[in-house]
Amino acid sequence: MLYAVIMAGGSGTRFWPASRKLRPKQLLALSSGSNTMIQATSERLGGLVPVDRQLILTNEVLIDPIGEQLPGLPKSNLIGEPAKRDTAPCIGLAASLITARDPEAIMAVMPSDHVIGTDEQFCADLKAAERLVEEDPTRIVTFGIKPTYPAESFGYIQRGAKLGKGLENAFDVEKFREKPDRETAEQYVQSGDFYWNSGIFLWKASTILKALEANQPEMFDHIKVISEAIGSPDYDAVLDREFKAIKGTSIDYAVMENYDNVAVIEAGFTWDDVGSWQSLGRLHSADDRGNTSVGDHVSIDTSGSIVFGESDHTIVTIGIEDLIVVHTKDATLVAPKSAEERVREAVKLLEETGRVDRL
Repeated sequence: MLYAVIMAGGSGTRFWPASRKLRPKQLLALSSGSNTMIQATSERLGGLVPVDRQLILTNEVLIDPIGEQLPGLPKSNLIGEPAKRDTAPCIGLAASLITARDPEAIMAVMPSDHVIGTDEQFCADLKAAERLVEEDPTRIVTFGIKPTYPAESFGYIQRGAKLGKGLENAFDVEKFREKPDRETAEQYVQSGDFYWNSGIFLWKASTILKALEANQPEMFDHIKVISEAIGSPDYDAVLDREFKAIKGTSIDYAVMENYDNVAVIEAGFTWDDVGSWQSLGRLHSADDRGNTSVGDHVSIDTSGSIVFGESDHTIVTIGIEDLIVVHTKDATLVAPKSAEERVREAVKLLEETGRVDRL
């Protein structure tokens, strides 16, 4: 039986001031439509994985906000991590919870904050990956995105040989590559053998636990103790103690880069990881001067800018170029597009100066 694990623990600081501790990126409606990103992720799976087989792992403080956005999700499927420990412990915990329900389960793992289209193609690709795992239960499957430009902000997957007849879009994975510099990224794109790493995976729950045991034995020891406590009166205390004791790392580093039997499917769906404010330029149509506006924006002699606000507040820009302007009820951001990475600095400075009411 197929389960889905949605990882929703990110803080989304690059999207401040719209993103806050209790309303991070995944709880915002950043793409077209009224759904927030986590609502769209859950809904996307609905035709293939019903909500009773969807598990969402997140920060403990986001349990209630996510529950409000996904009222149909069983409360027991919304799991709060006691501490932020990156994706490998998160996935290990989820795999343990799933195997306790179904020892033969297959699980799809994905972030909560990607924009994907179409839902039908996404589910079709998940089904294809599920068949590959059923064919070889030790196999791990990931999804590669055909690059459209030499991105330096994504990891890459180098593909190897085709898996076989009838699998035109499925390949062995030759190697996972870290985020490259510009020149290397250009070489990757030109070669035609590299994909962007989507961060979406599918495997048997028992297989990923065995892989963690083999590659991260210290981490697995803590996961095993948690697993053995599932269903007991002490579970919450054991989870809190053991999970906090884990040294966090990513699933790519913990398993994927060292696992021998990994396949990559060239995704048939479109994908955007929505990593910063400039992503809105790819998700919304721009006017004839290259401005992307969300909310009520009046533009005078403005070009190449991103403007984000609420529908009940009018933002007027005059004579500006290549700026990011974000207005919320209690904070406003104005920055050149070239400096968008420094939004994190603003968040850090607010924290250091005690302005937690703006975080």
